[in-house]
Amino acid sequence: MAKGNKILIVMAAGSGSRMRSATPKQFLDLGGKPILRRTIESFISAEPDIRVITVLPKDHISFWKEYCLSADFNYPQLLVQGGFTRFHSVRNALERVPEGAVVAIHDGVRPLVSPGLIKEMFSLMSTRKCRALIPVLPSIDTLRILDRRVDDSGVETLTASEEELDRSRVYRVQTPQMFVSEDIKAAYSQAFDTSFTDDASVASKKGIPLSFCEGERYNFKLTSPEDLEMARMIISSSRL
Repeated sequence: MAKGNKILIVMAAGSGSRMRSATPKQFLDLGGKPILRRTIESFISAEPDIRVITVLPKDHISFWKEYCLSADFNYPQLLVQGGFTRFHSVRNALERVPEGAVVAIHDGVRPLVSPGLIKEMFSLMSTRKCRALIPVLPSIDTLRILDRRVDDSGVETLTASEEELDRSRVYRVQTPQMFVSEDIKAAYSQAFDTSFTDDASVASKKGIPLSFCEGERYNFKLTSPEDLEMARMIISSSRL
C-alpha cells in the first residue's frame, strides 16, 4: 500500500455526559496524557505516515490546538467540527477524504487499541481485498432478552421474554472500522436513519459487504468513571 493513502478519522466530538465530568472525556488525563492523544498515538505508532482527521466539538477546537502546541504534540491533524449526531460528524470528516484511500474510523475514547491490531487490519484490507473490515469479540457473558413493562402506577419492571438468544452467534463490535474511501463516502451520502449504530451499519445498508476480524479485550470504549479507572490501572501496570 502506497504512502499517503491511509487515513484515520478519530471521532472526538462527544460531550461524554456519562463520565460525569465538566471536561469532555476525550480530554481527560490518562497516565499523563489526554485520552485523545493516546488514541492518536496508537495509530501513529502503527502507521507513521497515516493522515489524521480529528473531529471535535466546535467549542473545543481552539482548546485542542492550544494543547497540541503547548505539549509539543506536533503530528499534523486536520481538525473538523462535529455535527448534530455522530453520523453527521463522520459525514463532515468524509468530505475531506480523497478517493483511493483506506479509511479507519475510530472512537477517540478507545485509547488502548494496540498498534498491532491497527497494522494487522490495514494489512488484511489489502491482502483480503476487503471493502469493509470490522473488529469483533465473542460475547463471554450469559445473555437474556428482557422486556420493559410499565404498570398503571408508572412502575417499570423487567420481565423475561420467550425469545432465546444463541450466545455463540453474538459478538461485541469495536473500532477502528476500516473502509475503502469510495464505499464509505457513498454510504454516508444516504439519509440519516436511527438504525445507524456505527459505521458498519451505515455501510451495510448501502450494500457494502462486511468482513470481520478478531478485536482486542482492552480495546474498550471509555464511557464511565469506572472505565477510566480501569484504563488507568492498565496504563500504570504496562507503563505505557
